[in-house]
Amino acid sequence: MDPHLLRTYVTVARLSSFSEAARTLGYTQSAVSQHIAALEQDLGAPLLTRRPVVPTAVGERLLEHAGPLLLRLDAARADVVRMAAAPEHGLTLAAAPTTLGPRAVAALPAAGVTVRVLARDGIPAAVATGTADLGLVDGLAAPSDPLRLPDVAPLTTHGVGEEPVCVLLPAAHPLARRTGLRLADLSAARWLDAPDAGLPLAQLRAAGGGGHGFRPALRYEGTDVRVLTALSLAGHGLTLLPRSVAAGVPGAVAVPVTEPRVVHRTELVCTGAPRGAAARLMEVLVGRK
Repeated sequence: MDPHLLRTYVTVARLSSFSEAARTLGYTQSAVSQHIAALEQDLGAPLLTRRPVVPTAVGERLLEHAGPLLLRLDAARADVVRMAAAPEHGLTLAAAPTTLGPRAVAALPAAGVTVRVLARDGIPAAVATGTADLGLVDGLAAPSDPLRLPDVAPLTTHGVGEEPVCVLLPAAHPLARRTGLRLADLSAARWLDAPDAGLPLAQLRAAGGGGHGFRPALRYEGTDVRVLTALSLAGHGLTLLPRSVAAGVPGAVAVPVTEPRVVHRTELVCTGAPRGAAARLMEVLVGRK
């Protein structure tokens, strides 16, 4: 399939309009119609109904493939451009909020660095497409187990560190005096669903043996850990955080998870062999040249 035709189709499907897609892409409406017709002829099936403009069943299936395909093309272009680029520029680091602990922050260059705090699933894509030089991702894992990351491009990952995880509790909470907690005992509790600020509930369910526990009482769609801890302290639900983050929250108690044996794992994501400031940061965080 011609990627230009595929990109046109995705734009029309997203905007539900041939004319809006033409304006967005800088084509004439006739050219957009010709692109869609050529793609439909190539695939031997109608992809869109015209009034209203919505994908057919075949078109919906194509959309499932189109996003990853176009992302891989963008990643390939960015990778080639990066290799052919002129000498060292500044460093852009994409990071999940709970990866920016004292060690990572201390390792950043004194100047020329941009830190982009993103949703976890967006970090590999940012590195693959060249909008970030390096990425720091994290998650819940068994000790020494690698994280499962979205397969968006040929990326390289390096373990940066592991630390215990804790349940954040208000100081007056009945469980705050415990020396340790089992996740299985908390599956029926009220939880905060904050997939990009805390550790995702899906990972808690997997670690706790699966099932349908860990139901959210409130969902927070943001990346500010301070907002997450404030919601937890206000009684809106429990949250799981790395010890280095949970231990420093005023008015809260960080109780370690003792069962199952899980850790907060941080990994560095890159493409190929980083150069310049990116290579130096990787050397500090991972200990590799």
